[in-house]
Amino acid sequence: MDPADVVERLLAFGVGLIVISGGEPLNQQSRLEPVIRALREAGIAVEIETNGTVAPQAALAAAGIRFNVSPKLAHSGIAEKRRIVPEVLGEFTRLPGAAFKFVCATASDLEEVDALVARHSLKNIWIMPRGQSPEEIEEGIRTLADEVVGRKWNLSGRLHVTIWGSKRGV
Repeated sequence: MDPADVVERLLAFGVGLIVISGGEPLNQQSRLEPVIRALREAGIAVEIETNGTVAPQAALAAAGIRFNVSPKLAHSGIAEKRRIVPEVLGEFTRLPGAAFKFVCATASDLEEVDALVARHSLKNIWIMPRGQSPEEIEEGIRTLADEVVGRKWNLSGRLHVTIWGSKRGV
């Protein structure tokens, strides 16, 4: 689609925040940049969900958007060298308002996050429980809450799972 058509569709929603996610959006930065620029000019807040393996280009980094960086943990089954890119994480730590979000199931996942926070000087940490059903999310929050609060991190549910479970395309 032409960027102007994308912007027109997005503005038609009449919302104040657009979150760009799915796959790795930063793999398409040159296509995203004109859309984001037009949304920002229209007064729309923009957030990009990224796995933290691709650095934002200067134009995006300066666009006044928020980056929600969600590196994969070992339980993802992805090799560490593919999911943790130190120089890219370092770039995100220098951006104002960047948040680092981790999907965790156990205390050992939190220990892995501890190590990443220490190694890469990550700040603004959010923990979300792993789960595909509202019941799993609720149990995950109960399991992780004390440990997360004790670390002075943020704990969040997964609203889309709570509402729709594992259903896709909603």
